[in-house]
Amino acid sequence: MKHTTSRWQQWILIGIGLAFFTLVLLLPLLTVFYYALEQGLELFFNAIRDEEALSAIWLTLKVALIVLPINLFIGIVMAWTIAYFQFKGKSFLTALLDLPFSISPVVVGLMFLLIFGLDGLFGAWLFEHQIRIIFALPSIVIVTLFVTFPLIIKALIPSMSAQGNSEEQAALILGASTWTIFSRVTLPKIKWPLIYGVILSNARAMGEFGAVSVVSGHIRGLTNTIPLYVEITYNEYQFIAAFSCAALLALLALGTLAIQSLVEQMQRKKLERASHRQEVSPAAI
Repeated sequence: MKHTTSRWQQWILIGIGLAFFTLVLLLPLLTVFYYALEQGLELFFNAIRDEEALSAIWLTLKVALIVLPINLFIGIVMAWTIAYFQFKGKSFLTALLDLPFSISPVVVGLMFLLIFGLDGLFGAWLFEHQIRIIFALPSIVIVTLFVTFPLIIKALIPSMSAQGNSEEQAALILGASTWTIFSRVTLPKIKWPLIYGVILSNARAMGEFGAVSVVSGHIRGLTNTIPLYVEITYNEYQFIAAFSCAALLALLALGTLAIQSLVEQMQRKKLERASHRQEVSPAAI
């Protein structure tokens, strides 16, 4: 028996959904922009151009630019391994990909503090050799990598598993090199999920707070990313600076969301065109 939903039930469900998103997502977001722009655009831009704010913005972008190529390499290699090969421990390795999502970011920061901190596992050796990881850029990059690396992998695995590696096998039989197989066969197949994973990974890298907060040391002008700078300025009652940088971070998130939607739309159109060609071909024959 086919289940049907009456018109009023549909409107109630839609209303609940809209009310939830308005109260939990839209209203807080608009509030941030309101307070950031409340006293005019001049103060907004002055707050962003502040020396400490610029340092936080530059550090956030620098971390994202360092993390992105590493995530790309690790993501493609691990997705290729999990999707195309069968080996012992494959299910365990796949389960480990969810570890960064299940561990609190604060605990992630503490783990690396216990490894690289002065009293940590390698802290004394690092101090003797004057290698600084904790309370410096390397530790911020490391914890950001930990919380972001599964995103590209998990975006690629479903697509690569569904498409299989028959085309790669055929190219290998024909004598193509490994790089040719990857660039001419594999990369075009995984282009859209790869872009999707990169967008999500980059957004998470720029917005990470908990893990970075533990290992950064909150050194002004040196190790504060945008989220840390927002927290510090808000706690010091510098509301214009806090809300301005929070609005900038929100704009980056909205830009990421817009690009993500565009990628999904382009991928959907490509699938529709491919489906249309498959329908037209038999008719033409």
